[in-house]
Amino acid sequence: MIRLLLVCSLLLSLALHAAPRGMQPDDYYRFTFVADPQLAPNGRQVAFVHSTIADDKRSRHSNLWLVATDGKSEPRQLTFSDGDRSPRWSPDGRQLAFISGRGEGQQLHLLPMAGGEARAITSLKQAGLRDFSWSPDGTQLLLTLSVDPGIDDPTVAKTNSDEPKADVVVIRHALYKSDGGGYLNERRSGLWLLDIATQQLTRLTGDARWHDHSAQFSPDGKQIVFASDRSTDALEGSMQQDLFVMDLGSGSVSRLDTLPGQASSPLWSPDGRELLYRHQADYFEPEQLVIYRLSDGHNRRIAKDWDRSATSLHWPERGRIVMGADHLGSRPLFELNLRRDRTSIRLSEHGSAGSFSFAANGKALSYLWQDEQQLPEVWFQDGNKAPRQLTRFNQELLSELKLQPLQSFWFEHEQGQSQGFLLKPVGWQAGQSYPLILNIKGGPGGMWGHQWFHEFQMMAAAGYTVVFTNYRGSTGYGYAHQNAVHADYGGVDYRDNIAVLEHVLQQHDWLDSSRLYLTGGSHGGFLTNWITTQTDRFKAAVTQRSVSNWLSEAGTQQYPPNSMRREFAGTIWQNFELYWGRSPLKYADRVSTPTLIIHSTEDHITPIGQGEEWFYALKANQVPVEMVVFKGEGHSLSRNGTPVNLVERLKRILEWFERHGG
Repeated sequence: MIRLLLVCSLLLSLALHAAPRGMQPDDYYRFTFVADPQLAPNGRQVAFVHSTIADDKRSRHSNLWLVATDGKSEPRQLTFSDGDRSPRWSPDGRQLAFISGRGEGQQLHLLPMAGGEARAITSLKQAGLRDFSWSPDGTQLLLTLSVDPGIDDPTVAKTNSDEPKADVVVIRHALYKSDGGGYLNERRSGLWLLDIATQQLTRLTGDARWHDHSAQFSPDGKQIVFASDRSTDALEGSMQQDLFVMDLGSGSVSRLDTLPGQASSPLWSPDGRELLYRHQADYFEPEQLVIYRLSDGHNRRIAKDWDRSATSLHWPERGRIVMGADHLGSRPLFELNLRRDRTSIRLSEHGSAGSFSFAANGKALSYLWQDEQQLPEVWFQDGNKAPRQLTRFNQELLSELKLQPLQSFWFEHEQGQSQGFLLKPVGWQAGQSYPLILNIKGGPGGMWGHQWFHEFQMMAAAGYTVVFTNYRGSTGYGYAHQNAVHADYGGVDYRDNIAVLEHVLQQHDWLDSSRLYLTGGSHGGFLTNWITTQTDRFKAAVTQRSVSNWLSEAGTQQYPPNSMRREFAGTIWQNFELYWGRSPLKYADRVSTPTLIIHSTEDHITPIGQGEEWFYALKANQVPVEMVVFKGEGHSLSRNGTPVNLVERLKRILEWFERHGG
């Protein structure tokens, strides 16, 4: 018996100290996701959203958790409904408002932090709750509701008539559908005021001709600022948007004389005398940060030498503005000294930080941090002190895994340089040769790099080297880089992807040039199709939510004619040769690469017809092809689709490459 116990103990010890393994698609079910950290006004606690995959693998459980910022205690669960999100502290820190799906629909709830049950403070029957914020005195909440303008009271249930009605949608505007939402209805977003004590809901704005959004109370609570496009083309995809200020006492609304073009993301200064906003004169013009002085309507551009697009803006204290932004594969927090008009990186130069929340003193902040080897977790920083990690939900799983770091490098193209990244396969050994996957990001805007992306790690675990580039068109490298792809889809973006491939093959003799594979989604799917019309060097390709025909894409996706006119420097009739000349479908008879097509039925950004046209074309030209259709999924399947479908997608990609010699 003693001998048996010793053997069992040894086996257990060996299991606990087993060598780390590569990540597998089914590991996705074990991930814990944290989001939306909100720092209490006193800076002592952070409320955040904690999500896990449900046992049925078809849904996610989402609850609110709390963690102390001193790092001396473990996080604890606050709510248990499995459908809670968007925690927001009251100004005195005594209550937490949040949105929950418990009960009837999505309602706003209030949780006393001293103890007690959460209670619903809205009873919306004919409205969608899009956003909310506290008044400075904590007695009211400013709600952004999606409501049919003809409805006077969204808390009253819709009356059902016995008379049958036809199942029709009437479309009048260019903006008529959305990914994940399908055909749009007549609802418009407007602003409402909720008195917490009486639960009285009062309409502030709302009109059938436009949407009002991005609303915020002034520091004294007497005014609100919001953004709205109230032009005649508001529902046709215009680039116009203005800022408005409402006086809550009189109800009067004034349009501010901001710079011509699109003004967005308004933010009050701490003293309430100025407004910060993002400005863009036109679609391919650089974004500017502007301060509007309320006393005389003066617009002052700031951060003139900052060649980035802000992903978030914060004005925590006078004289200092902080911004999140894409930057060379990372997402740092930038700090702008207003007196010197000088921008510097405050934190996370070699990783990605986001979802920033500041304490009332404007110095302490909470945020999420991640990189390619670490899922997002909650962090805290008090002033200039060293950052402190507050949650480690994924530590046990990650300790079992061998995760590869990204290697960053720069390569030449005809106009300069672009940045590439390489991920070595798990178990890489000198003297061995390895296959390579060129994985192409979507966009063309956005950026990949030092962020958590499980797909790369799973490919590396299967023995592949992964390479990608933030090709011209991507954010994070300045406006010249970002706008170089204008009216040139399949041009500079294509050449950068081929150039990064040639570079790594030249630099690393352990890469097997006879075993090259190709994949990408959205714009990366388009480029996957395009590349296979230009070369047969890849053994297999997986094209995901792709575009194969810009002519039919223009007429069936959610973006209006104005958007396509900007992207292609004209309409189909004005610039037909560019639309058709850059459509992979035109050259489908040149393709020989075995191709797996992944598409979803509810994708309204690259509709299912794009995948079907590509499947038809490859079949007609005797190319080995399969199409996997995910029913009920939209364009974001790879990011937040039904878990079992998301994992199946990963398995299908790896299986296709393995089937073709991977």
